Amino acid sequence: MESLNQLHTEALELLKDLIRTPSLSRSENQTAAIIRAFLEKKGVSIHQKGNNIWAYADGYDPARPTVMLNSHHDTVKPNQGYTLDPFEPIEKDGKLFGLGSNDAGGSLVALIAAFMHFRNQPLPVNLLLVASAEEEISGKGGIESLIPELPELSVAVVGEPTRLKMAVAEKGLMVIDALVKGKAGHAAREEGLNAIYEALDDLNAIRSFRFKNVSAFLGTSKVSATLIQAGSQHNVVPDLCTYTLDVRVTDAYTLQEALDELRQSLKAELRPRSMRLNSSRIDAAHPMLTVAKSMGLETFGSPTLSDQALIPYPSVKIGPGDSARSHTPDEFIYVTEIKEGISLYIALLETYFSKLTDNKK
Repeated sequence: MESLNQLHTEALELLKDLIRTPSLSRSENQTAAIIRAFLEKKGVSIHQKGNNIWAYADGYDPARPTVMLNSHHDTVKPNQGYTLDPFEPIEKDGKLFGLGSNDAGGSLVALIAAFMHFRNQPLPVNLLLVASAEEEISGKGGIESLIPELPELSVAVVGEPTRLKMAVAEKGLMVIDALVKGKAGHAAREEGLNAIYEALDDLNAIRSFRFKNVSAFLGTSKVSATLIQAGSQHNVVPDLCTYTLDVRVTDAYTLQEALDELRQSLKAELRPRSMRLNSSRIDAAHPMLTVAKSMGLETFGSPTLSDQALIPYPSVKIGPGDSARSHTPDEFIYVTEIKEGISLYIALLETYFSKLTDNKK
């Protein structure tokens, strides 16, 4: 069994290789090849679909429950604020700089290290490692495409930068296109029904809108008007005004329930673009939360979206790094955070496996 220092050294080198390799969403084939080569060199049998890589620890048994370790290897585009080369892993002052270092490269390599630690051990579960693609765009070629290929999961540990706190609930996302209809006419005469003015009532309602149900971990769901469009020329009363709503939905609602509540308050015809990105919450009685409590881990509700939204099984989100650094110029992760992440993942899984074993006695 490799030592923690060896696991950390290998994880750090793997992360540097990933940073050097552009992996924008839907173009992650090169980082998929790097992850695959790393695992195969270790003797791990690999499965691949698109740019998603997955593998099981030794001794897979369909009669046992399955625990998934998941993080993603795609990144957003580097923004204009970078002063360093986003594709050059620079280690300085205890930090590793580079695009994807914090979101979510640190979590990914730490989970891979934890998987390698347990890979040859007798376990009470099937341990599954998934390095997913297209997470940053919630793409259909990402984790969602793998779910039919995988067994039912007892729990998923999703690696994202949470400062090693455990997110036990996560907001979902629904984008809605709203259509308000009027009647065209000449702007110089009292003609028509101005769709912009009709939409104003909706926009004022949205500005003060409050969802009725409140989540214990995530508080209230939130709706924001983010885009608006109307009119074709200055002298024509517009007969159509469209606007877009960004709706962040807590576990107190299904997406359909949130949509229904909005429809009761707005004039517009509401057309959701997707009903895929659900909120998530793990049951308070789940063994993973019992373990987290016994370890003194801080739990919270996360406002940011991850692959949890597309995993239809109990899940938690936890990892090294800080979400506040994600998508920022000169992104970085502290080198020590990666080592701490590996240690925490190993301790979390060891405690979880021990609890499962005790429950069987």
